[in-house]
Amino acid sequence: MVHIVGAGCGAPDLITLRGRNFLETADVIIYAGSLVNKELLQYAKKGARIFDSAKMTLEETTAVIAEAEANGETTVRLHSGDSSLYGAIGEQIRELNKLGIEYDITPGVSSFCGAAAALKTEYTLPGVSQTVIISRAAGNAPVPEKESVASLAAHRATMVLFLSASLAEQVENDLIRGGYPPDTPAAIVYKATWEDEKILRCTLGTLARTAKENGITKTALITVGDFLESEFTRSHLYDGAFSTEYRKAKK
Repeated sequence: MVHIVGAGCGAPDLITLRGRNFLETADVIIYAGSLVNKELLQYAKKGARIFDSAKMTLEETTAVIAEAEANGETTVRLHSGDSSLYGAIGEQIRELNKLGIEYDITPGVSSFCGAAAALKTEYTLPGVSQTVIISRAAGNAPVPEKESVASLAAHRATMVLFLSASLAEQVENDLIRGGYPPDTPAAIVYKATWEDEKILRCTLGTLARTAKENGITKTALITVGDFLESEFTRSHLYDGAFSTEYRKAKK
């Protein structure tokens, strides 16, 4: 059995209880060494074989899993954040399906959630934005033209960009060209929930300069939108003037 586990966005105690339980009983652990907090490996049982996938290819990790299966062992494939976002698990699942190997998936706390917590804010403020666009800038890995950062900017919704810190100047230009005003609030969140977390608040027009001045080139999210500063309306959820399934409106 293979357990694909989201490790959470950094702090070791943000892994789910289910994920930790799988780690504690796994015979083989393959973890994304470039992103996963190595403190999580303290949960591995004595004698567990541990592999750093940052130094391996898909074929090599698949071979390790296949060997473990042949030996009747359990494998944990440990990914950073939540594996459904930029986790490259689709190609791994395809290989497991080919080999007839059973697997399950345990979700994790994504870094975009960790970033919101670090910023102490809500992405979906009433009257400001009710949509969160999660995307990435086109770099070495292409992005479909219909999903370009510039085209998505037309919505002027809350935007969270993964894997784009090294492309801050390109992001800044594309978002402004696409429709965000240069004075739109922005923030770069470096290593959200890690001990060395860093929050850099700026405007979209100063995004590239802020990243350069602070040496931010990786392991950071770019957040853009009025949710960072704007006034917002009160939600209906806890407004006494509105009736809900659980309470009647108060005069």
